[in-house]
Amino acid sequence: MHSSSAIHDAMPAADAPSTAPQLAAARLYLCTDARTRQGDFADFLRAAYAGGVDIIQLRDKSIEAAEELELLAVLRSVAEESGKLWAVNDRADLASLSGAPVFHIGQKDLPLPAARSLVGPVSMGLSSHDPAQVSAAAAHPDADYFCVGPLWATPTKPGRAAVGLSLVEHAASLGTAKPWFAIGGVDLSTVDQVIDAGASRIVVVRAITDAADPTAAAQELLSRLPALG
Repeated sequence: MHSSSAIHDAMPAADAPSTAPQLAAARLYLCTDARTRQGDFADFLRAAYAGGVDIIQLRDKSIEAAEELELLAVLRSVAEESGKLWAVNDRADLASLSGAPVFHIGQKDLPLPAARSLVGPVSMGLSSHDPAQVSAAAAHPDADYFCVGPLWATPTKPGRAAVGLSLVEHAASLGTAKPWFAIGGVDLSTVDQVIDAGASRIVVVRAITDAADPTAAAQELLSRLPALG
C-alpha cells in the first residue's frame, strides 16, 4: 500500500488537461475490485492496460475510504505510466481527493450538477437503466458519457434487473456523438450480440478480472469491437 504521502501526491494538478479526446477514443472500460484475495492489484492493472483497456474503475464496496484512497493512488500511478484513463465510482469526495480524471455515478447518487460542483472539469459518467434514463443521459450537459445496462443479470449488481439488448438498440437509435458503453454480463460469449445491437463500447468486469491472462482477455475483447467512426 502507499503511505499517506503518496495519497497527498495524488492531489489533482491545478490545470489538468482535458480527458475528452481519450474518452472519445475509449472502447474498453474495466471495473475491478481491490484484488484483495489475489493480492496483485498493481500487476493486474498493468496487465489489463497492456491488453488495451482504455479506462479502469475501482469499484469495491468492501473497502473503507482510507484504503480506497491508497488504492486509487496506485491506480493513478499505473494509469499514468500506461498513458490511460482511470475512474472513481460514486464517491465525489474520493474522486476530488485522488485527482481522478473520470468520475462515475448512478441514478440514485448525487445529481449531476451537484457532482460537477464537487469534482470540477473531469469526465463524468452516468448509469442508465431504461429508455428515459438513456435519453436523458445523452442530452444532459454534465454527462460526458453514459452506460447502458445491465444487459444480463450479473453478481456485481445484485437485485438490479437485466434490461436486455433492446436498451442498446434504443441508445444506438439516438445517434448521439456522446460516448456510451454497454454494461452487464458482457464477455466473449455475449459481446457479438451487443455489437449487433449497436454498441461500439463496452464495460466488463469478470471477463477480465476472472481471466488467467488479463492481457490476452482484454486483447480478445478489443479485437471483437468495431472501430469507432
